[in-house]
Amino acid sequence: MQRATDTNEATATLMDRIGIAAREAARALALAPREVKDKALKAAAHAVVRETPAILAANAKDVETARAAGRIASYIDRLVLNEKRVAGIAQGLEDIAALADPVGTVLADWTRPNGLRIQRVRVPIGVIGIIYESRPNVTADAGALSLKSGNAAILRGGSDSHHSSLAIHACLVEGLTAAGLPATAIQYVETTDRDAVGHMLAGLGGAIDVIVPRGGKGLVQRVQDEARVPVFAHLEGICHTYVDAAAELEMAMNVVVNAKMR
Repeated sequence: MQRATDTNEATATLMDRIGIAAREAARALALAPREVKDKALKAAAHAVVRETPAILAANAKDVETARAAGRIASYIDRLVLNEKRVAGIAQGLEDIAALADPVGTVLADWTRPNGLRIQRVRVPIGVIGIIYESRPNVTADAGALSLKSGNAAILRGGSDSHHSSLAIHACLVEGLTAAGLPATAIQYVETTDRDAVGHMLAGLGGAIDVIVPRGGKGLVQRVQDEARVPVFAHLEGICHTYVDAAAELEMAMNVVVNAKMR
């Protein structure tokens, strides 16, 4: 009982520290110009290429553990990394760097009859908590997209991909450091204690602005049930809009755009 209590306290302390660091890093990221963010992403991509042997060695540990636990073949396939998949991770970082900077984009601009001009402008959210399962490439994708959009990220991957994610995360941190950004702008929850997820869902004392779950129905349902902060989530899959051939196309287009973009 004492050991369990000590573990819970250690996890709580760790998560509080992560939350505080993420909130501080978010301030720097929100003001970071595109060239600095892109430099971090490109440096991270180069690190992934250079560290491919180390990433594959870490992944081999995860795969061995998963096989010993009796995981099914499809699950193992999602977990396994090879040179081609690691190269894809690096290319994904380069591709995100090539995207336009969303921060500061004017989405709408109109003037009221009284002369008041109003604009809707994209700004960073702040700190995003991302909870996901076995795919180690999500560590790079989630961290990179958060960085590109000027948000700090707290990543909590599945225990099955723990070693792989740590190796990939180290490359992201190297990129951040090379660009002069806070190393804590993208943090990976290194403990496999399941209580860490609960702390994230509680919001880490106001440090997390939104939670994004990526995984199976069970994970998404738990996040939606327990989260005390806003959640960007899917549950039952993509909702399609069907447009019949006899529909009035202009009206249908407006309905589809409104349904998908709102």
